[in-house]
Amino acid sequence: MTEQTHAPVLEIDNLQLVFPVYGGEVKALNQVSLSVNAGEIVGVVGESGSGKSVTAMMAMRLLPPDGFTITGGALRMLGTDVVHASEEQMRTLRGARVAMIFQEPMNALNPTRKIGRQMCEVICLHQKLSKAQAWQKAIGLLDDMQIADAEQVMSRYPFELSGGMRQRVLIAMAFSCEPELIIADEPTTALDVTVQRQVLRLLQRKARASGTAVLFITHDMAVVSQLCDRVYVMYAGHVIESGNTADVIETPSHPYSVGLLQAAPENGEPRSLLKAIPGTVPNLEKLPQGCAFRGRCHHADEHCLITPALSPLAPFPQQSVACWHPQRHAAEINIQRIEEHF
Repeated sequence: MTEQTHAPVLEIDNLQLVFPVYGGEVKALNQVSLSVNAGEIVGVVGESGSGKSVTAMMAMRLLPPDGFTITGGALRMLGTDVVHASEEQMRTLRGARVAMIFQEPMNALNPTRKIGRQMCEVICLHQKLSKAQAWQKAIGLLDDMQIADAEQVMSRYPFELSGGMRQRVLIAMAFSCEPELIIADEPTTALDVTVQRQVLRLLQRKARASGTAVLFITHDMAVVSQLCDRVYVMYAGHVIESGNTADVIETPSHPYSVGLLQAAPENGEPRSLLKAIPGTVPNLEKLPQGCAFRGRCHHADEHCLITPALSPLAPFPQQSVACWHPQRHAAEINIQRIEEHF
């Protein structure tokens, strides 16, 4: 990626978000900071409960309006203060300038309407095109997604398509209004590996061709390695490591990043068990004192009772880590570089 000279299309700065619950609050996001520049594909990776999807939903302001509280920080998207924006301001962003691809296409697509009608409604809502022009544009988008017999697919209902086909339709709809940013929340989780690779390749090529920025949410380090320019690793509502994807994959500095890579089948030995991270994500209502990962870390000591800040990792200024004992020991876990697929 070339150096960016403009303001990020998405910038989150020390965002803190809680969900009120009976008798307390769930600290879902804890001083989360990340950015996405124009034309860049950025990954957010972590296991369930790390705060990935909450970050994505908050960026689009799709969380229930009375179900959360922002206790600090800022979130700006395409120059708009998302935290304090009116619903009308958010409607001007959603769809036209920012699009979202959800994890399960059967929930995102209307099962009672044919694909062509759904796509044309989105296009006509955000662009000054006639129904005939919108129809032709939709066919072209499906062609871009390498969907055979695009016109025939336009006349089908979602349940008549395979999971991979439905996900390609969602990606085509996301690009239909030529957005500046797409937020993809684990869009390939339900697909088999072969179809997943095809869908990721199409998403990457379309984003590169159109100059669209992408924030890609996933739990899979292999997907990050194939798709993303930069990556943020999240754990228990914190960003615990960030940097260029190749740097984080090849030389992970946080023990949690190491654990995620150990758990990837691509890095395991044939006929051997994968290494699992011991324990579970801590209760977000009662986060432990200091580093949230210290209960699962074999490097933890008394220093870890103080919460570490996300800081640049000398001598690697493009990589940051929130750890008192940055471990640059890729050789220790025998990480093999995942081949480039794209």
